[in-house]
Amino acid sequence: MGLLFKDDLLDEFGTWALAYIPYGGPDFGELAAVGAATGDDGPDAYYEAWIAAGDRAAADAEAAASKGRTADARDLFLRASVFYNSSFHPIYGAPTDPRLVAAYRKQIAAMNRGLALFEAPILPLTIAFEGIAMPAYFVPAAGFEHEVRPLVIFTNGYDGTVTDMYFASAAAASRHGFHSLIFDGPGQGAVLYEQGVPIRPDWEVVIRAVVDFALELPLVDPARIALNGWSFGGYLATRAATGEHRIAALVADPIQLGLADGFRSVAVKFGATPEEAADLRRLKPAMIDAFQAFVAGNPSLQWKIVQRGLWVHGLSTIADYLAVAEDFTINGRIGDIRCPVMMTLAERDGLAAGTNAVASELKVPYRIMPFTAAEGAGDHCEMQNRSLLNRRTFEWLDAVFAGELR
Repeated sequence: MGLLFKDDLLDEFGTWALAYIPYGGPDFGELAAVGAATGDDGPDAYYEAWIAAGDRAAADAEAAASKGRTADARDLFLRASVFYNSSFHPIYGAPTDPRLVAAYRKQIAAMNRGLALFEAPILPLTIAFEGIAMPAYFVPAAGFEHEVRPLVIFTNGYDGTVTDMYFASAAAASRHGFHSLIFDGPGQGAVLYEQGVPIRPDWEVVIRAVVDFALELPLVDPARIALNGWSFGGYLATRAATGEHRIAALVADPIQLGLADGFRSVAVKFGATPEEAADLRRLKPAMIDAFQAFVAGNPSLQWKIVQRGLWVHGLSTIADYLAVAEDFTINGRIGDIRCPVMMTLAERDGLAAGTNAVASELKVPYRIMPFTAAEGAGDHCEMQNRSLLNRRTFEWLDAVFAGELR
């Protein structure tokens, strides 16, 4: 049994929002109440419990707005956006569930209402990219809303949306004196849910368009642009920094060599030779069958690889997924990074296993930032102590932009 939800997989999804409490997300008691309402009833009940909580917060926000209580209305709309955002992870998959799209639209509507109520309104933006529209927000530094400041571009990974990125990082960036730009790219948020555009490996092309857009904003210092990626965004941001050299600092939480490497040992376990495992496109059908059976017997892997992975990549088979995984790599490109790098190393995060290997190939100043279970920050993306991660990240960025790291 998980912390707040009886089902371990639902608990993994449902406890993400704990990281958002310091930044205006739902309180612990509200999250616990959603867990209690879900009970033993699975993904459908999970979805309904989150939506009901979001509807309550949105109704309270409307009531506050009608009485002129702007700050309360802002906070409640933003809180509602987290409830809606948390509802749909268990129903990931192709074809896209209409309930997911409905919840996402409620999420964005509530987020937009809340962000517009800041003294300096934060309004939705659109980044044009290869015929698609990437939703974005420029979040100014608190107290410096009309001044040129350093900018952090935040990029999501597989699961997050602009709402996650706002609460996980952009709100903290604002408090620490940084402007930020958050967006959903191919395979993320509305670009996936509503436009059906899958993720792509060459994230440097995506970030090039985002940097072009950022440089048109009047408050951005072109010499002080950082790129920060969390979860699979740790790969995406790192890949981007190998090809987009207007980035002056890179934060990878955690850094990842790519997508395929984690599957190689599994392939060997199922009978592949090391040579075959070195290129997952060459795996024999019997090995693919064994891998599929292994995934089907593990609810977490079934969700991550079949429901999420195939959908995000626009694929239909695990064989296709393993093959395309070979394209998502920074092998041979690490030496192309030209800016200082910060890499998180949470002690219980298996996805950070390649950190030292990457560090050994870097030709620029870098910092490996450890996080421990004793600090409450030892898990993936430090979600149980996100504030610690944010404090250390922005302290490091301050040092980079002050010229203290060369």
